[in-house]
This record gives sequence, C-alpha cells and structure tokens, in this order.
Amino acid sequence: MKQQGRRLGAGGPLRRVQIGNALSAFGSGFTMPYMFVYVDQVRGLGSLAAGMVFTVFALAALAVLPFTGRGIDRYGPRPVLLIGAALAATGAFAFGHATGTPALLVSSFLFGAGVTTCQPALATMIVRCSTKATRSRAFALQFTLVNLGMGIGALVGGQIVDVADPASLTRLFTIEALTFLGLALVTGTARIPAAAPVLVAATGPTGLRALVADKAMLRLCLLAGLIFFTCYGQFESGVAAFATDTVGTAPSTLGLAIGANALTIVVLQMFMVKLTERRRRTTAMAAAGLVWLGAWTMALLAGLVRSEALVATIAIVAVYALFGVGESLLAPTLGPIVADLAPARLLGTYNSGYALVKQIAIAVGPAVGVLLVGSGTWPVYLAAMAACTLLIVVLAVRLRRHLTPAQDNAGPAVPVAVPVRALETAA
Repeated sequence: MKQQGRRLGAGGPLRRVQIGNALSAFGSGFTMPYMFVYVDQVRGLGSLAAGMVFTVFALAALAVLPFTGRGIDRYGPRPVLLIGAALAATGAFAFGHATGTPALLVSSFLFGAGVTTCQPALATMIVRCSTKATRSRAFALQFTLVNLGMGIGALVGGQIVDVADPASLTRLFTIEALTFLGLALVTGTARIPAAAPVLVAATGPTGLRALVADKAMLRLCLLAGLIFFTCYGQFESGVAAFATDTVGTAPSTLGLAIGANALTIVVLQMFMVKLTERRRRTTAMAAAGLVWLGAWTMALLAGLVRSEALVATIAIVAVYALFGVGESLLAPTLGPIVADLAPARLLGTYNSGYALVKQIAIAVGPAVGVLLVGSGTWPVYLAAMAACTLLIVVLAVRLRRHLTPAQDNAGPAVPVAVPVRALETAA
C-alpha cells in the first residue's frame, strides 16, 4: 500500500519530468535543423564532413544504449539521466566551438551519446511516476510537449541563425548546452518513486538476452523499427527532399508544412488519447499505418500535379498534417506497451532496446529516402513507403495475438488467467 501511495502521489515528479523533456526538446529544435549547414557552410568543411557528423551521432547511440539499460536497472534512471545530460551539454557546447573535422566528430559523439542516454532514462521515469491507468496520457503529453518544444525551438533558432556569422551558431549550441543543464536541474533532482516490488523470484536471462528471448517484445521492436523508418526516418530527409527537389516546394512553404505537422499533433493529441483509451493499442497502430498510407497517396498526388503549384503545395502540407495524425495515434500506445511487456527489474533494458531500434531506423531511413529521391526514382520511393505502411498494418494486427488483453488495452484480464509473467511487469 505504501508503494501504491507513492505512485499515486507522483504528480509533482511527473510534472518535473515533463518540463525537463520540453526543455531538452526546445534545445534540440534550436540546433538540429542547422547542424548540417553549420558544418557544411559555416565551418566550410563540406557535405562529406557534415554527413560524417550525423553518422557519428547515430553510432554513439548504438555504442551507449546497451549499457544505458543495464545502468538504469542497477542504479535507477536519475543517475543515468544526470550522466546523459552532462554528456549532451558538453557535446553541444564543444560542437558550437569546434572548427575542425576531428573536434566536430568527437563533439558529435559526446552529443549523440548524451541525448540517447537521456531518452530511456526519461521513459523509465515516466513509467515510475504513472500508473497503468494514467500511463497512456503521460506518454502522450510527453510527445506533445516534445513536439511543441522542438517547434518553438526551431522558430526561435531560425531568428538567431546567420550563416555569415559563425558566432550566431556558437550561441545557438551554447544555449542548447544550457537546456540540458536545465534538464539535469529540473528533472534530475526530482524524487522519482522506486520501482515496483517484484512479486516472484527473478529467474531466466537478464539484460539484452532477456529482451531477445521475449518474442512479443521482438515483434514490437520489428514493428516499431518499421514505424520509425517509414515516418520519422523520412520526415526531414526523404519527404523534404521530394518536396523541394521533385515537387519544387519553396523552403518557406516546407516550413509551413512542418508547422502544420506540429499544430496537428498539439490540437489532436488529447482527443486521440481519449479515443485510444477505449480501443486496442494494436488497432491504434494499424490505424496509424492506414493514415500514413493516405499521406503517401497525397505525396503521389503532389508529384503528379507538381506543375500546378497551388494544388501541389496543398498536397505537401496535407502529407505532413497526416503524418501528425498518425503520430498522435502512436504516442499513447508504443511506450505503454514497452512498459507492460517489461519485467520490473528490466524496465531500463527494455526502454533502451526500444530506443536502440528507434535510433537505427532513424539513421537508416534518411539514407534510403535521400538516395531514392536523389537518383530521380521518386515513384519507386513513394511505392516503397506505401508498401511499408501496409506492412505496419499487417504487423500491428499480427502482434495482437502475442499480447495479453491488458497489454493490448483490451479490457481487464480475468484474475485466474493472469500468467506469472504479468506479475513481474513494471505496470
């Protein structure tokens, strides 16, 4: 009962976690859109060096995430978050002051390692500060605040950036470093409830071996990888390249489309939470796939009528808005499923494994999208993405058979039918 009381009284810590999330997202929105131009044009190191910076940023995630999960499970999410925030702040500050390729690559590694270390720690904090009944809303609010923070950050950053003035970019990355210190101060000092007690003896594999042995989690990771590859991996790369290079969309119009995406999420998110609370989570994921199929159909329309500027512009804006609808469906579902699948003693490992899949998909997605669009085979690109969205629908429906009713939000499970595994979970 004492543990339950602590969880029900976790509103204050949860608010601090969400504020910290928004702070770090504001900082990311500040700099992420300008990292390429900073390396390529401001420092004059060329597109190859800029590409290497992004590659190292992604590789840093692959290097640290396996250890991040183990650290969260052993020491708790707060010390891991503090380490991640310190790494990210150091990397961002050094990145803004670096002038040569070696220094930029080292800074990028620290930056990427810090950012990706914070993600599973924050997800674990949200699980600890919420109950099963409130978890979907907590993750949806996190998603909304992150998008809002990144959108505002991008708008403010755009007013500061001056390609002809390197000092403006240095100020930008210095401010981002300060936002990560703010994350450490606001969230890293919050009193996070302890992990729920394990009601059965801890047996079986531990660490990543346990995750690999969990067939339901593997299926979820496969589905999540496809989701992140098809949407988030294309959002600012393949789709943006298609819009500007193939359709002829002006950069200002593309900014309007990205703004439409953020506005859609902010307006619809709480409505989607109420909608998905009464439905299976796998149904919400399948619905997101169908919505994204509509987005790729609108992209095809934009490509076919690109000579009609107004119609093509409306179609491109619709693409980004439909992406936002699908994202709003996914926000209350993916994170809570991971939490419900994870044994309490391995919550950090499961969150880190999920984050690892996300980072790989987001790293591979832009390479595939830009390659296909850049080679002039945009119909192949759109067809491939449409096929991926259909596969999302199929995999979401098939995942249903591998989840318990509680994990799929299909109603309360019958007490006598609850397996021992369910008593171990972080939910």
